[in-house]
Amino acid sequence: MCGTCATADGLSEVGRARSFADALTTDLLRLPLAKAMDLGTPRGFDRAVASLAAELRRQAGRPERDAVRAAVNVLDVDWRSTTPEQRRRLVSEAMNAAALATAVIPARIQATLGPAAEAVVAATRSHARRELGLAIAADFNAVDQRVVSHVVRAQVNFVTDELGRRVDGFGAEARRIVADAVESGLGRDDVSAALQAAAEGTLAGRTPFYWDVIAGAFVGNGRTFAQVSSYAEARIQRYRIEAVLDERTTAVCRFLHGKVFSVGDALARFDAMDRLERPEDIKQAQPWVREARDATTGNPLLYVGRGGVRTALAEVTRSGVGSRDDVGEHARALGSPALMELGVSFPPYHGLCRTTTLPEV
Repeated sequence: MCGTCATADGLSEVGRARSFADALTTDLLRLPLAKAMDLGTPRGFDRAVASLAAELRRQAGRPERDAVRAAVNVLDVDWRSTTPEQRRRLVSEAMNAAALATAVIPARIQATLGPAAEAVVAATRSHARRELGLAIAADFNAVDQRVVSHVVRAQVNFVTDELGRRVDGFGAEARRIVADAVESGLGRDDVSAALQAAAEGTLAGRTPFYWDVIAGAFVGNGRTFAQVSSYAEARIQRYRIEAVLDERTTAVCRFLHGKVFSVGDALARFDAMDRLERPEDIKQAQPWVREARDATTGNPLLYVGRGGVRTALAEVTRSGVGSRDDVGEHARALGSPALMELGVSFPPYHGLCRTTTLPEV
């Protein structure tokens, strides 16, 4: 394909992403009139996440397929006739070809997330004014503008980082396959089939829920940060965590349901996070809560991992998972100040987290 054609095709794809994002923005801004995608309801939140995830998946699909094709084309050789140095070079060239094919993905993702972030913040402010009765302006404030920029930048960085890990993972798998093939004397067709499967599994084989998790984290963070901004503008000093207590709710969100935190502390934490660029640093500042088994009691243990150290948040002595309106019972539970210090003061707390916040007045 010629360079001009490739550029035009890329611009076309970005244009389609922009069109989707504009449509999503329009839908979200109509929320006060038609509750089709109301971020203030669990169903509306789920629909917004699913819609965004579908578009992100579509935007990444073609470049991922191109990456598989480009990498496999480089590696389609008779490996039995190659030297160790040639094998290393070919795998390196395949990795570069895959990286080049996927390099367009972050720009396409950003083209969608930019307008979507504005829509999420606008919908959140609208809900705060109309449904919660907060005395805030209709226009974005300075913090809102930073929220839009932060959630887009952070999510694009996460996607970019993941793309790099996938290319590296493919390289490691390709080297293993080639080494085994040369040692066992496999023919060209057998090796090519194995490399094809490896490329599809690593370069384009994300779990079915990958983009749902990305979209959920994006919408969840945008909504939460915009809520905190609205609370501060309305001079509300505290907010509480509000989980969706249905059969799908995790033990994590059941434990955090009802916890109360300081708006000022949350703003300070957002300010610190907004200064971070590396995905690993952001994960440390806002870690997701994990679950393991307590070695002594055998009960579920909720914890966060930071710097290679696990810090327990609570032991679940009676689980409410699978029930409605039941948070369960907990022992050795940390209080709000300690949770805030650990970065567990606002959702999302895990992948596909639906938990939100409400003003404490």
